[in-house]
Amino acid sequence: MIKDVIRLKWHAKLSHEQVATALKISKGVVAKYVSLATAAGLDWDTVQDWSEQQLSTALQPRSSAALPIVVPDWARIHRELDRKGMTLMLLWQEYLAANPQGRTWRYTQFCEHYKAFAATLKRSMRQHRRAGEKMFVDYAGSTVPLSDGARAQVFVSAMAASSCVFACATPAQRLEDWIAGMVRALHFYGGVPQLVVPDNATAVIASADRYEPRANDTVQDFARHYGTSVLPARPRSPKDKATAESSVQVVGRWVLARLRHHRFDTVAQVDAAIAELLPSVNDRPFQKLAGSRASVFAELDKPALMPLPPQRYELARFKTVKVHIDYHIEVDGHRYSVPHSLVGQVLEARLTQHGVELLLRGQRVAAHARSSRRGGFTTVDAHMPAAHRAHLSIRAPLGRVRSLHSRSSTAQVRARSTRDLFQVPNPRKVQRPVVMPLQDERPLWAANLDIFAVNLVFPFDRAKVNSLAVRLEGENHCYVPRRFRLAIPSYSRLSQGCCLAKNWTGLA
Repeated sequence: MIKDVIRLKWHAKLSHEQVATALKISKGVVAKYVSLATAAGLDWDTVQDWSEQQLSTALQPRSSAALPIVVPDWARIHRELDRKGMTLMLLWQEYLAANPQGRTWRYTQFCEHYKAFAATLKRSMRQHRRAGEKMFVDYAGSTVPLSDGARAQVFVSAMAASSCVFACATPAQRLEDWIAGMVRALHFYGGVPQLVVPDNATAVIASADRYEPRANDTVQDFARHYGTSVLPARPRSPKDKATAESSVQVVGRWVLARLRHHRFDTVAQVDAAIAELLPSVNDRPFQKLAGSRASVFAELDKPALMPLPPQRYELARFKTVKVHIDYHIEVDGHRYSVPHSLVGQVLEARLTQHGVELLLRGQRVAAHARSSRRGGFTTVDAHMPAAHRAHLSIRAPLGRVRSLHSRSSTAQVRARSTRDLFQVPNPRKVQRPVVMPLQDERPLWAANLDIFAVNLVFPFDRAKVNSLAVRLEGENHCYVPRRFRLAIPSYSRLSQGCCLAKNWTGLA
């Protein structure tokens, strides 16, 4: 939260009010964090690689017994500004002179609070757009019919200063369609504005507030990827996005109207037809001003845009998950590991088409390639406790041995099982000959054969053990003593060593 405040304030150059709206916090909290960061000499370049914990520690508030701030009469100040030659600077100086002993605002804070007051008045003010500041996005009310009865939706965006228009066709107005449209718009313009202002659509908004609507987690993740901010327009407030409303009309008149007699089978065909007509819209000269949308964009907006990141944004969805006792979390039936120290913690899972990221208070603690195998596990050894890693290093070769007799030839079983068993680092060893090759009359010693290994190689099934022994003898590969074949009735007897000859040194 603190890091986002600093990013939006100094990197995106937003006002206190805009930062508060974007993060759904009060302006007082924004002012507090900004003042603490200023006092500590911190800026975005310094803290962009810091964690929230580091930043919070560096900005520990210091106690003060400051007097309450003297709030001016904003209604009087607003009336005074109607006088010819009156400025906010002069009114601020009068405010300071009237309160010499009181705690007062600095000039920038004075102006910000006045702007907040003026925004509450029912007036229509001509808004001055800064170059590269805002991109407005919306969907056109008109749609394009397809041959199968469906209708293609038309996404529209416009830059605030130049009104340069981008439009594309999407199958619907779902979240993924909004994200895809905004991503394509940014790459069409070749840069990133400071603000993206979407319509107050259900797919985009997490909380539909009359005054402070908040974008959902996916849209905020999109904004973080491109280093911008998303400030949704208020519901039923077309003046908040007048540029978008006028651009939708332009697209309807100069693009969609020309396509009304065309027949389209797919959304892609509609999209291609719109792309062909866009240059004529942006190159069309203004009626009362010099130039066109394209020329003004190249002159004003384009140089002021921030650069695009190297990678396009990949749609991400977010889900709250809890770490199970086996240090895994579950997503769509598949389990992914996290560091074992996080057992019982509640994490935020960021899910894309190809990956799963696990976040704890905004910091990534694990990342995996996404798997569609339900019931499966994706485990990183580094996430396991040391005891579990040691156990796994023992069980892995034994598991390979157990699977050999069911899918390999006898010779492979004899050679590979002995090699794998020699890799088991267990101090409790049973040094007994298990299988005797007839060719060289020397016993094969399973030097690292744990008692439990016999359970894996020869399961507790007398018929299977005898069958394996007879098959080995019949193939003339080796001889298995009868006392070994018949001595696996139970694990308790196995653990007492009944299945192994104590003094067997040659052929029985």
